[in-house]
Amino acid sequence: MKRFSPLLLVALLAGCSDFCANSVVSETTAPGGLHKAVLFQRDCGASTGFSTQISILDPEDEPSGGGNAFRADDDHGKASNGHWGGSWAEVRWLAPDHLVVRYAAKSRIFEQDDAVDGVRITYEIVDAGGDAASPDGR
Repeated sequence: MKRFSPLLLVALLAGCSDFCANSVVSETTAPGGLHKAVLFQRDCGASTGFSTQISILDPEDEPSGGGNAFRADDDHGKASNGHWGGSWAEVRWLAPDHLVVRYAAKSRIFEQDDAVDGVRITYEIVDAGGDAASPDGR
């Protein structure tokens, strides 16, 4: 029977760790206070760029891991960036169960959910001048 060395075991376990850090950019509570939307930057180290992520959470929770509603980056500089370094985005509640996410045209989208935890999410693509673009980015 082969035995693993302690150093190999530590190296394997370290590979399972999440070395990413979340920095909250903004959070806004839904009317009625049942949810909040948190827009945050996720930084996973020098080999990756900053990403913009959004989670819908209970009011007392903080984001952990990746966003549960929206994840995007600037596609190597093609999209406009926010002051936090990730692709530009903003959120606004229309109702206690309806969130609007506006994000920069040419963003590379990794996740874009239509609903999370009973909250409907609609999206608007915004060109560099701040005007809403058509859904295909033109």
